[in-house]
Amino acid sequence: MNDLHEGPLTPVQHQTAPAPTRREARRLRRRRRHRGEEILGWILVPLMVVGLYWGINAGFDALGTSPGLVWDQLMQVKAMMEKRS
Repeated sequence: MNDLHEGPLTPVQHQTAPAPTRREARRLRRRRRHRGEEILGWILVPLMVVGLYWGINAGFDALGTSPGLVWDQLMQVKAMMEKRS
């Protein structure tokens, strides 16, 4: 006795998930947008900080000075202003 039934397979009916409602679609878009903004922020903010640092250093180099020298000069100006008062 052979219990195997050999023959063509019948297709299986898969139920598809219903389309999301407008509110669910909006919530999903918002979640994706927030996640994208968060990732973009983690990439762009460090790049902007490094770029600002390089820009300030390039500006000081172009003027032939350094941050410490500028700070010392500002403190001298402050001391002269205090003497004047």
